Amino acid sequence: MGTGLRAIIRRLPGGRWLALAALFVLLACADYGWIDATRIIDQRGGDLLLAFNAQQRPQSAKVVIVDIDQKSLEEMNDDAGSWPWPRSVHGELIEHIAAQKPQAIVFDILFNEPDVFRPEHDAAFAEAVAQHPNVWLAMTLNSDGTGAVVSDLPPAVGAQPIGNPKPGTRLPIMLPLVVAQYPEAMRGGLINFTPDSDGTARHHQLRTDRAGWRFPSLAARVTADAGRSLPDAGQVMLNWRSGWRHLSYSDLYLDSLRRQSQRPADEFRGKIVVIGTAAPGLTDFRVTPLGNTYPGVEILATALDNLAREDWLRELRRPGMLPLALGLIGLLALGFTRNVSPQRLLLAMIAVTLASIGAAWLILVNGTFVPVFGALAFGWAYYLVASGLAYLDERARRLRTASLFTRFLDARVVAELIDKGEIDFRQQAETREISVLFSDIRGFTALSEVSAPEEVVAMLNDYFSRQVGVIFAHGGTLDKFIGDAIMAFWGAPAAQEDHAARAVGAALEMSEALEEMRGKLGKIGAELEIGIGIHSGTAVVGLIGSNDRLDYTAIGDTVNLASRVESATKGIARVLVTEATRNAAGDGFVWRDCGTHQVKGREEGVRLFEPSRKAVTL
Repeated sequence: MGTGLRAIIRRLPGGRWLALAALFVLLACADYGWIDATRIIDQRGGDLLLAFNAQQRPQSAKVVIVDIDQKSLEEMNDDAGSWPWPRSVHGELIEHIAAQKPQAIVFDILFNEPDVFRPEHDAAFAEAVAQHPNVWLAMTLNSDGTGAVVSDLPPAVGAQPIGNPKPGTRLPIMLPLVVAQYPEAMRGGLINFTPDSDGTARHHQLRTDRAGWRFPSLAARVTADAGRSLPDAGQVMLNWRSGWRHLSYSDLYLDSLRRQSQRPADEFRGKIVVIGTAAPGLTDFRVTPLGNTYPGVEILATALDNLAREDWLRELRRPGMLPLALGLIGLLALGFTRNVSPQRLLLAMIAVTLASIGAAWLILVNGTFVPVFGALAFGWAYYLVASGLAYLDERARRLRTASLFTRFLDARVVAELIDKGEIDFRQQAETREISVLFSDIRGFTALSEVSAPEEVVAMLNDYFSRQVGVIFAHGGTLDKFIGDAIMAFWGAPAAQEDHAARAVGAALEMSEALEEMRGKLGKIGAELEIGIGIHSGTAVVGLIGSNDRLDYTAIGDTVNLASRVESATKGIARVLVTEATRNAAGDGFVWRDCGTHQVKGREEGVRLFEPSRKAVTL
């Protein structure tokens, strides 16, 4: 960024925040246009909503899972041996379930390799599948391999040409070859795991197109066979459920062997029965919004249930959330431009975030997924960067304020006042009730003529250090040094109700410090004398000056009169105060009335008083 552009930004109202907003707007447009960096945020945040939504949805009354669970693997040992069982076992189960007239019996198990040692069992299974046209088998389309000539596959496989596929095209599709002797029994579809970009399954692929051929998914084949229409899209977003009705395979199979069944006669009537495995040892688990070890059979059951009920999730595409991201950035930029505190903007962002997530949840309940989290992430990113810059600005401002005010106040007092917010670099000058003190060295010119320059400088440094220390000890503000004179005031930047008493107390202690110093300076100190004048009244106090140089000072008639009173001390008393200061300081001191005196710049005389400490009574 060039120097000229930086200067323009600085001159703009809130230029920094507008420039930062412009940068974030470009990033958001680029991200929603092609970078897609915040997709992972939408995915992970959306998973929380999907999982929560699933907890609110009851078990499906349409789909039942027959589970080859660990219990089944153990209990079937005596009748079927170890896994994999003879396929005639599945054939017997088909006969048992089919007797109750289910809508479909769907196997989430691959039957692609014939059992060369037990061909009779394969034949029994194939015959059972062939006799029941509502039995559906699983297939997968692999990414590599030679495979079969697609055009030679039985129609029951469901492969459909799209466009003009090359003759003789081979694809590595794993078919249910166990039932190959009955081509019409090779009914089925793909059960390929199709995760999103982060490896999590959120969608169901209804069809897969490759080399000019289209292969339907197993859930799509079952749905189409039931006479229901499928979405035009190639995939649907799954609307998850909290749980499924699981029946143990062994319970069902062993019951079928009994002459008198112990189960309801219409248990599967009109249902879609999915046969698969959730046994840990068979490792058919996938990553879904509901967990990292979600049974694959339940993913298929979800797809079948969604398509049967037509309640899959519609989803708003990510670019549709760009206006929300831009709106958040714009509103935050407006807030920072108008100097709204970061704390208030934080509360506003929390409120907007909760409201957006709540709205997304309500929309999700009604069947549409809204990817709101990426847009919120842009809002939060802008807030964090802008509030970080605001913090750095505030810190720099506090350091400048502290540096400025330590010229006038004790550093510890400055830190305390800034923490309390009583002084701020941004504060404008204001009218305050204060007491102003002027102190000047008498005979300094003569003293300089008879002393070495080094001695004079050392004496002045010692003198000023002592006197400023007294001013700070009484809570005063050092305004400036004017040659060998000191100007200080009380009542600002922090308001002090007893500002007059503090000023008088400081003046008396400054006088005592001078006496102590004179005793140590010997002959030089004998010539050292000061005059102190104090007046109380209203004055304009604040940071006054140009843009390049500011001084914290007090101006007005009160300041001028205090200076005149200091000039009037010569020949009368070391410390003199006006009647206004005497009245404001109260009875904490002994006052000697020094009469009315004419001072420069005033037509009327000014009544002056000399203060002293009250005697301590024992």
